[in-house]
Amino acid sequence: MPGTAIIVVSWNTAQLLASCLASIEQHTRGLDVETIVVDNGSSDDSAAMVRDRFPWVRLIQNPENAGFGRANNQAAVTTRARYLLLLNSDAVLLPQTLDLMLTLAESQPRAAVVGGQVLNPDRTLQASYISFPSFWQQLLVLSGAGRFLVRRAYPSYGAAIRRGPQPVDWVCGACMLVRSDAFAAVGGFDPAYFLYGEEIDLCYRLHRAGWQIWYHPRAVSIHYGAGSQTTVAKSKREAMLCQGVVRFFRKHYGPRRAALLIAEILAVTGLKSIVHRLLRLASRARFGRVVVSLPELWRHLRDERAQS
Repeated sequence: MPGTAIIVVSWNTAQLLASCLASIEQHTRGLDVETIVVDNGSSDDSAAMVRDRFPWVRLIQNPENAGFGRANNQAAVTTRARYLLLLNSDAVLLPQTLDLMLTLAESQPRAAVVGGQVLNPDRTLQASYISFPSFWQQLLVLSGAGRFLVRRAYPSYGAAIRRGPQPVDWVCGACMLVRSDAFAAVGGFDPAYFLYGEEIDLCYRLHRAGWQIWYHPRAVSIHYGAGSQTTVAKSKREAMLCQGVVRFFRKHYGPRRAALLIAEILAVTGLKSIVHRLLRLASRARFGRVVVSLPELWRHLRDERAQS
């Protein structure tokens, strides 16, 4: 029975997946691990690449994209490992990352999840640990003001290296160690989250079940970001992120607060769209960006409500 099952869900990320698996091979030597790749119906020969270059990986092939949470759940029930390292296909491990996470988890019996410091490819901070969503937090995120008024990586807190390991609300799902029995006890990821928001929901449910979420600042991974979403417009990803947080509000805070959040999202997005359009006109497209349109945003939010 392996100590840790490393689960990597991939959809059309062959090159990034190869780097991810190479980092696992290099930085887990001496550890009792198995690696499982769930391919979500890729069309870029990802599965063939895994079979040819990484024959030690156990490959699960889905005929279509089952979503991030559902695919992780699918792999989790096939292993008897004590821990699950859920690693994005567009992320890579660094030396000692898994060792540090396992050591912390073993020292904290109530730690259901251990996350670490997640860096951008240029080694700047991408995410560490984050508070559960609130109206004020979402206002700062949607407007972009949080990066200027609070901190650059907002809504994430800073690396907090001097403070050392600490219990937190939730950690980035790009690289998170999960205790298998805790994961099973709360039913794993909620499959209603297709992409974005599922790790927040998982950590919230684990908190309510009496478990703890821990952050280790020296357990570092690099996350390239949106690996499976490179063919999806940034504006659409923006709508999908909003859909995920509204689902969280509706599920855990109630329909009234979800409705208020939707109003906040639509109002801020409408204002932001006008500001960026004026910036593009005034600067001849040197500044400003394309913001998700209100009709597209409303379609995603309407679909979330219909599915709830």
